[in-house]
Amino acid sequence: MSILEIAKKILPEGPICDHCMGRQFANLSTGLTNDERGRAVKLALAMEADKLNKDEDDKSLLEQLSPSSRNARLSLKDSGKKDEQCWVCLGIFDRVEEWADRALKAVEEIEYSTFVVGTKVSGLLSENEEILWAESGTTYGEPIKSEINREVGKLIAAKSGKEVDIKNPDVVITLDIAKEVVYTQIRSIYIAGRYRKFIRGIPQTRWPCRSCRGRGCEKCNQTGQQYPESVDELIRGPVIKATNGEDTRFHGSGREDIDALMLGTGRPFVVEALSPKIRTIDVAAIQDEINRESAGKVEVEGLKLVSKDLIHALKSSKADKVYKLKVTFSDPVPENTLRSAVEKLTGSRIEQRTPNRVSHRRADLVRERNVHSMELLEYHDEYSIFKVDCQGGLYVKELVSGDENRTSPSLTGLIGVQALVEELDVIDVKIDL
Repeated sequence: MSILEIAKKILPEGPICDHCMGRQFANLSTGLTNDERGRAVKLALAMEADKLNKDEDDKSLLEQLSPSSRNARLSLKDSGKKDEQCWVCLGIFDRVEEWADRALKAVEEIEYSTFVVGTKVSGLLSENEEILWAESGTTYGEPIKSEINREVGKLIAAKSGKEVDIKNPDVVITLDIAKEVVYTQIRSIYIAGRYRKFIRGIPQTRWPCRSCRGRGCEKCNQTGQQYPESVDELIRGPVIKATNGEDTRFHGSGREDIDALMLGTGRPFVVEALSPKIRTIDVAAIQDEINRESAGKVEVEGLKLVSKDLIHALKSSKADKVYKLKVTFSDPVPENTLRSAVEKLTGSRIEQRTPNRVSHRRADLVRERNVHSMELLEYHDEYSIFKVDCQGGLYVKELVSGDENRTSPSLTGLIGVQALVEELDVIDVKIDL
């Protein structure tokens, strides 16, 4: 079916603007705008109608033209002038500058370099477009949303000096045509680094109160928190202040137990600043403020801006770890017995059934992990200090206790005396940022 044949099927449906006519042929003649295509199609129709009228062979084409076009003898100059509103877009393309100005108003307090426009059309516009496609049978068109996005985007770029970035924009501007409002979605900023935790009893991330599940109750002193602070929250404040963001989301490379210290090289993490209105930030200043406000509790180092991709790398990595353990025993154990057990555990393959303490949240499976090395650092009558270098995912407390024979081999099983980890310090997480 030719272009003019398609156009002739469109005209009887009602008055149609150049944009909506041209959009039915959007995939033809690159380098043209849809309104230019629409004017060209209408001009060709008018010329053909004029020829037919002069030849007096067939006046049917003139009768097919809409009231606003029938006697116009359309020219490229005035073909866009209409007496009636386009039945397809309901005049939306007469308001693109208005929508662009609304969008600029919505982002005026946001720092951004790139943007993209999205459109949520009303049900009526969608229905009109479906009717048009069904009646015309065109296979060259594009959705009305695509043209609105493009036309409004061009105006925003021209007025603001910002660039359109479809793949990774700083801000997404959504035009809700039905509700007559503009929404913005700001791309997060990602800051990576390592943290050390110097006190026991604080979790890595915010932990909602078990009793009220975050709503606030007497047990949590109306805070909604199981614990008054976390590594996440100690880092959060300076990041929000610097970015003027709504909140943060914390992503760690694994996590240590709440009663463990995180020492040595620290644990890698990424803090995500949500909806940041400021993108130009001084990460060194943020680092200094975190360390000053959280002195004695948490320390961060090596903060730097990174891409979102690093989060997946952190989450999917099973980094090897090094621990220092303070272990107590139910009965005295000779030093040579401990050293013999340590030698046997070094280089061993450990089978661990999901520990009792985490069985409520993890599948009941048997996992195999390696102990790269184990050392007896200090021997005392009441306790001993060990260093364990092991594969990521090994439950080191159960390596010591045996967990009722769910972990094998274990220190308890090898010495024949119940051993328990009294204090645990993580001293290295072997992953590069």
